[in-house]
Amino acid sequence: MGPKLMFFLRALQMEDPIQLKEEGNKYFQANDYEKALQSYTQALKLNKDKALQAVLYRNRAACFLKKEEYAKAASDASRAIDINASDIKALYRRSQALEKLGKLDQAFKDAQKCATIEPRNKNFQETLRRLGANIQEKLRIQFSTDSRVQKMFEILLDENSEKEKREKAANNLIVLGREEAGAERIFQNNGVNLLLQLIETKNPELILAAVRTLSGMCTGHKARATAILHYLGIDSICMWMSVDNEEISLAVCNLLQTITDCLLDQGKEEHHGKEEAVVLDTKKDLKMITMCLLDMLVSKRVSGQGRDRALNLLNRNIPRKDLKDHDNSRTIFVIDNGLKKILKVVGQIPEMPDCLPLTENTQLTASVLLNKLYDDLRCDPERDNYRIICEEYIKSKIDPQDMDKTLHAVQIVSGVLQGPFDLGNKLLGMKGVMEMMVALCGSEREIDQLVAVEALIHASTKLSRATFIISNGVNLLKEIYKKTKNEKIKIRALVGLCKLGSAGGTDYGLRQFAEGSTEKLARQCRKWLCNTTIDARTRKWAVEGMSYLTLDADVKDDFVEDEPALKAMFDLAKTSDKTILYSVASALVNCTNSYDTKELVPELVQLAKFSKQHVPEEHPKDKKDFVVKRVKRLLKAGVVSALACMVKADSAILTDQSKELIARVFLALCEDPKDRGTIVAQGGGKALIPLALEGTDVGKIKASHALAKIAAISNPDIAFPGERVYEVVRPLVTLLNTERDGLQNYEALLGLTNFSGRSDKLRLKIVKEKALPDIENYMFENHDQLRQAATECMCNLVVNKEVQERFVADGNDRLKLVVLLCGEDDEKVQVAAAGALAMLTAAQKKLCSKMTQVTTQWLEILQRLCLHDNMEIQHRGLVIAFNLISADKELAKKLVESELLEILTYVGKQEDHPKKQHIINVARDCLTRCMDYGLIKPFSRA
Repeated sequence: MGPKLMFFLRALQMEDPIQLKEEGNKYFQANDYEKALQSYTQALKLNKDKALQAVLYRNRAACFLKKEEYAKAASDASRAIDINASDIKALYRRSQALEKLGKLDQAFKDAQKCATIEPRNKNFQETLRRLGANIQEKLRIQFSTDSRVQKMFEILLDENSEKEKREKAANNLIVLGREEAGAERIFQNNGVNLLLQLIETKNPELILAAVRTLSGMCTGHKARATAILHYLGIDSICMWMSVDNEEISLAVCNLLQTITDCLLDQGKEEHHGKEEAVVLDTKKDLKMITMCLLDMLVSKRVSGQGRDRALNLLNRNIPRKDLKDHDNSRTIFVIDNGLKKILKVVGQIPEMPDCLPLTENTQLTASVLLNKLYDDLRCDPERDNYRIICEEYIKSKIDPQDMDKTLHAVQIVSGVLQGPFDLGNKLLGMKGVMEMMVALCGSEREIDQLVAVEALIHASTKLSRATFIISNGVNLLKEIYKKTKNEKIKIRALVGLCKLGSAGGTDYGLRQFAEGSTEKLARQCRKWLCNTTIDARTRKWAVEGMSYLTLDADVKDDFVEDEPALKAMFDLAKTSDKTILYSVASALVNCTNSYDTKELVPELVQLAKFSKQHVPEEHPKDKKDFVVKRVKRLLKAGVVSALACMVKADSAILTDQSKELIARVFLALCEDPKDRGTIVAQGGGKALIPLALEGTDVGKIKASHALAKIAAISNPDIAFPGERVYEVVRPLVTLLNTERDGLQNYEALLGLTNFSGRSDKLRLKIVKEKALPDIENYMFENHDQLRQAATECMCNLVVNKEVQERFVADGNDRLKLVVLLCGEDDEKVQVAAAGALAMLTAAQKKLCSKMTQVTTQWLEILQRLCLHDNMEIQHRGLVIAFNLISADKELAKKLVESELLEILTYVGKQEDHPKKQHIINVARDCLTRCMDYGLIKPFSRA
């Protein structure tokens, strides 16, 4: 039986679309809309007649209207209209659907067309009147913003208004303030004064609504922002930010940031001409804001949260964001007018009665500001001025007759040591500073010991001073640790000893103390971690202690088994503290062995042993099996959630070094493919994206590699939902570099292959990131797995039209490479290359003729594909043959004159078989097309 006859017989067995339409109509009349939908849908699949297609879409739209699925109803009605623009039923049904969707203007246009076609139809006329009235009402409401604003303020300022009404009015006001038209109407109608009245009610909800509305009004509008600043007064704004209410303080901080952005021209400027003429020099206003923020730092009336907000605003807006900008005048202004005020905050001692209100993060944030200001200086004279101000201020606090005052001087040095590295070193060199720190350690007063021990800890990181501290402070720290009953001091003394040990101390007593009792000290640290009665500021030192102690393999193994201690550490990591984040990240790097290790060269090891030198050996608990077990324990304890939370910390808290450590941990966690689902489910995929885009070069590569591991095997829609998936492409592309190792290249290619198979938008993103040349280079790679992964990736990418155009373009060997790869011995490479060639020749007819020109081996390779034992390769080869035959009669003639005709005949004559049917069918289609050309005569199957 010939293939045409077989096709005809199969067609007779198919269901009739007209019959299916009639069945659908019967179901519709019986109100069985679901079955009616099924009948119409099946008929659409079988039907090719345009007129019937329009009727089916129109009928299906009626079903969707009954089911209240209005978007689908509108879509189907539109398809019917595309076929027949004057289909009155389809027009009316689309009008009904659009009305329900709230698109009144579009619904009115469709109803108007219906009324034009049938002017006497009362139903259409009534619909037009109703829609016209609704549109007018909508316009009236839109243009009555003034009255709406007035009404909202009346409700909000009326103490007798219902709570629900007030909340609704407040939310509406905020939304209105974010729209340009609404913001301008509020501003022009005495709105700022009314908002000020809301703030003065002292009702937290109303204050929040007013402040958020003001923020919306200021956004991107310099003139309005300036006017609001002057009307409210910077003193009042700072006073509101000073309140002991976190939500209000943050909202006011955001308002002040929005105003500052406008004054610095960082808002979304959309106004020109008159707008620019209204706003003159903003430097005066910016100085006024800066001075008020600096005054907040030393005011006792300001809450700890308010002080943090002021420091954060200074951190964000004073130092230059781009060092290429030569203007650092704002930094110089702050140093000259406010450096002493920042130092005063740094020098506060929470345990002292005269301490300013602080939070756990205030002093660390102040240290970060000191560091940013110092880094923003451009020359030595500027840095000398900074240092002199610090030295003079510290000297003014040193008073042998007043130990409390001297204590503040040491605390200031301790705070600066956490800020600018160079400056901290210089301050340690001031006459008597180191001696004063050591002397305070020997004091009987606990407060003296507390401050001095902290200062010694921070000083121990300055290697140039570590020798002095080791020789003078170690014995004191050991004595304090053994004798004191104050847990706060004990924790700090332990961390000091651990830190000094890691700084390279050679004192035998220290080594005995720090190494001989490591496990005992670690147990003590874990107890402190779990003791919630100890304040967080003190417990953070226990975390830092663990970051040093977990360098010991036995300690880290015990630590990951202690779930309460782990969870306590993770809870602390969720606080915004720079030291805690770094310490937690360090401890986790130690526990996962994700630090860099130098590979020992066997020859050098033998040489060292021969010369009787000590050769460090790997601890049994640092071997792979133990590391894997620790990783599993950490995952079970919720390490991913903790890391994800750490990544969200403010940039002033989360340093580039901390980011790198977190990236290392993530990479270690992703090692086992079975764990990657857990990592994604707990927010690991989302957390890795910023780590791959910002930070140290090493950190970005580690995070990108972790992303590649996840992207290689995960569903991108789940791992990186929404638009986030497009942010992952760039990190993956950065791994396609010869400087990266083979595993990074391979897993990046797997990730890109997975992505390129999802959507054309993702394929286009990969192309825009200039990944194609790198992918093509790996297709030439000698390494089998890399060549296979790159070819598979290209197989997915060729679906994109832009990629196809690159193959069509003259002067490149892209098509030749794909054809030659089809002839490789590696079956996986053949599958991918043949798939790419099948899609290219199907999409671009030009490539069919071009394929015959790129290499003399093309026909031999094609024949081998069509006879391949692997059915997947054989199918793709036959599809390529079909594409070539379909593209051009002359090309088909060339194939018919070759041995390929025998191959096609052999395959096409085979008995029908479920597993091979798709292959047999393509071969028969090739022969049918050749018969259509008249190149061969009909044949009979034996």
